[in-house]
Amino acid sequence: MWRGVLGFFALCILLVVLFRFVNPPNGIYILEERHRLGAIKQEWTALDDFSRHMPLSVVAAEDANFCLHSGFDLDAIKDAWEDGGNRGGSTITQQVAKNVFLWHDRTWLRKGLEAGFTILIEIIWPKKRIVEVYLNVAEFDAGVFGASAAAKHYFGASPKNISALQAARLAAILPNPQQRSASRPTQSTRNKTRRVMSGARTIAADGRDKCF
Repeated sequence: MWRGVLGFFALCILLVVLFRFVNPPNGIYILEERHRLGAIKQEWTALDDFSRHMPLSVVAAEDANFCLHSGFDLDAIKDAWEDGGNRGGSTITQQVAKNVFLWHDRTWLRKGLEAGFTILIEIIWPKKRIVEVYLNVAEFDAGVFGASAAAKHYFGASPKNISALQAARLAAILPNPQQRSASRPTQSTRNKTRRVMSGARTIAADGRDKCF
C-alpha cells in the first residue's frame, strides 16, 4: 500500500515538474466538453503574447492577492465560509490544479487532491507560469477555453490586441461563463466589468502585479 502511495506521489511531482516546461494536455473537464459538444475552441498562447490587460484583469477578478499568497488566500476562504458558500474562495493556483490535473465536483477527495497539487504547483512553478496556464485553460463559454480563443470568439480580437475593456469583460464572466456573455453583457456583468477595471488599475499601482 505504501509503495502505491509513494508511487502516486512521485507521479504527481513528475507531472507538475513536466508541466512547468511543457504545455499540459487537456484536462478531464475539457475532454468531457469536447466529447459532449463534438469540438472545442482553444489556442494555447504564451503569457508574453497576451495584452498586458488580460492577466491584470483575471487576477483582479479572481485572485487580487495572487502575488502575496502561496496558493491559498485564507481571507478569501474565510469570506466564502461566512457567506455560506455563495462566493468562491479558490485562488488561481487552486483553479489551475483542478482544471489541469483533476475533475470537477465537490467531493472531499477532489478537494484534498486539489490542495496537494496547489502546494506542488506553488513550489515548482513560477507565478508567471501559473497565470499563463490559467489563461489557457479557463472556460469562457460553452466549449471555449482560454482567453485567446475567447477574445476571438467574443470580439474577433487577437490576444495581443485585447483592450482593457475587452479583458475586463472576459474576466467579468468568470467563474460562470455559460451563464454570462462578454459580448452581450447584462447590467450585472457591466457593473462587474467596472469593478475589474478598477481592480486591475489598483493592483498595477500598488505592486500586486509584480510576480507576473
